[in-house]
Amino acid sequence: MLLSASTWRVLLALRGAANEDDPVFRSRKGGRHLDPATVRRIVKRAAARVGLPEALSPHWLRHAHSSHALDNQAPIHLVKETLGHASIATTGKYLHVRPNNSSALALKV
Repeated sequence: MLLSASTWRVLLALRGAANEDDPVFRSRKGGRHLDPATVRRIVKRAAARVGLPEALSPHWLRHAHSSHALDNQAPIHLVKETLGHASIATTGKYLHVRPNNSSALALKV
């Protein structure tokens, strides 16, 4: 996944003297990659601390990223590649119709 230059600089600073192939986020036990269950637990605990619904999950954050990117005019094919979807139809599920939006607003009169 590509990151903005500023995000990349922050991650590099956090990594310190880590090797290029080292995990970005390490487990406390052994310094290996975080397993999916640990990531879910971290996200759920963080959500609870700030009063967000318990249903919040890493997948929900992925969905929010996709929806916001598309809402902010990111090309659907770019979002598809970022998410690693095989089909544009899968990415299309992240498109949502908003009550105050219409394709008619894009027409030039």
